[in-house]
Amino acid sequence: MTMIKRTSSFILTILAIIVITGSSAFAQKAPEFSNDLMMDDNTYLFFMTDRLEYYRISGADPIVWDAQGWIGKDLNKFWFKAEGEALTIEKEGEMEFQGLYSRGISPYFDLQVGIRYDLMYNREGNDSRVFGVVGFQGLAPYLFEVDGGLFVSQDGDISAVVEGEYDLLITQRLIGQPRFATKFAVQEVPEFGVGSGFNNVQLGFRLRYEIEREFAPYVGISWNRKLGDTADFTRLEGGDVSTFGLVGGVRMWF
Repeated sequence: MTMIKRTSSFILTILAIIVITGSSAFAQKAPEFSNDLMMDDNTYLFFMTDRLEYYRISGADPIVWDAQGWIGKDLNKFWFKAEGEALTIEKEGEMEFQGLYSRGISPYFDLQVGIRYDLMYNREGNDSRVFGVVGFQGLAPYLFEVDGGLFVSQDGDISAVVEGEYDLLITQRLIGQPRFATKFAVQEVPEFGVGSGFNNVQLGFRLRYEIEREFAPYVGISWNRKLGDTADFTRLEGGDVSTFGLVGGVRMWF
């Protein structure tokens, strides 16, 4: 229990440092953040499918999606997030849904709290979990988009996720996007193939062409490496601990 508390405190400290660093790095370029600067009472709606892609790898060839959006005002919003993966040759996949209250805490970062629901399914049946969420989302120094969260399941299992991506402007319409993601878990959860420690690291690069700002097809590459106990669980199930493949998809928003 002491280890869990120390690990949780460490993760929360890291999240706080990232948020504080992100806001202070832009302090000289932006006015001081205050409610006086946020007087717009209109309610807005935003939705983006950041990734809707076909992942070409040996054997599985999954369809992958990552969508999110929000409804609300300048400071206070309700965020909804959904991502998942479905194999094209088998009835197997996993999905994740989040509903979050989001509050602006600096010109470039939001603090988010809410719930997350996970579902894994295959021919043998379904498994699901529910989590409480404390997270952050915004722009880190050098305009890296970051999204992270600390999760506690209904069984007390603690995990964390950090994702980052960066838009590299090649022309006005051609944009390269490197992407990074990693997951960490305090406890192992064998029924979900989750080991303790760092679970995986994922790197990718996508090159998109904005036919319109709101619609951009893309191609790219993606590499995913499972680590530690998570890799061991994957081996026991006969899966690949490292995958590399081509992706093709579309990014759209409104």
